[in-house]
Amino acid sequence: MTARRWSDDARSSFAKGLRLGVPFALVGGLLSLSFAVLALQAGFSVAQAIVTSVIVFAGSAQFAMLSVLVGGGGIAAALTASGLMNSRFLAMGIALAPSLPGGPVKRAAQGQAVVDASWALANRGDGTFDRWLLFGTTLPQYVTWTLGSVIGAVFGGSLGDTDRLGLDAIYPTFFLALLIAELRDRASRGVAIAGGLLALALVPIAPPGVPILAASVVALVGLARRPSSRCRPPRSGCSSWPARC
Repeated sequence: MTARRWSDDARSSFAKGLRLGVPFALVGGLLSLSFAVLALQAGFSVAQAIVTSVIVFAGSAQFAMLSVLVGGGGIAAALTASGLMNSRFLAMGIALAPSLPGGPVKRAAQGQAVVDASWALANRGDGTFDRWLLFGTTLPQYVTWTLGSVIGAVFGGSLGDTDRLGLDAIYPTFFLALLIAELRDRASRGVAIAGGLLALALVPIAPPGVPILAASVVALVGLARRPSSRCRPPRSGCSSWPARC
């Protein structure tokens, strides 16, 4: 494939990602606004609330950290909780790595674009990922995440109690939408049920973040056991298919 063709494909995937990322970006803006308001109430300065969102860019980790601090925990406990919440990205990164070009440093840099919605949307369903779709989907989410935090930190005092706005319901709804989109076949549904049951069983006994990490490992095992696209029968008849595998 020529460099020109690669450029056209990348541009098309990136543009598609931008379009797909807009709905998630709107939700993310509301989430980050809510985080910034709650962070101010927890004692963060305006600058600290904004910088946290700019650097961390992960709602589950930021809210976990905040809940520990509000509950009287120390910085070490808050960082541990947020780190555990983000540990799911280990499994996601391992799955994504073969689809990224370059050496370890270049792949790690590209991996900074991984967020839940982008990872799910970039998943081709055969164990590979469209990296340009990933980049395009993440860009609007990062912009609105940062913008929402700025608005929440600067003007959040006038909102008062965010619970009365129903913002607390956005986060679980967001992840439920991602999950439903991934339940495309029996194997995916089985992995989702197994991971969900394991996480549910661990919630009462494990520290925050561990249930999600355990569920991520189940998902990674399920991905590893899925037949590769090279060894799946073609959608149209092909007598040479068994020989290709």
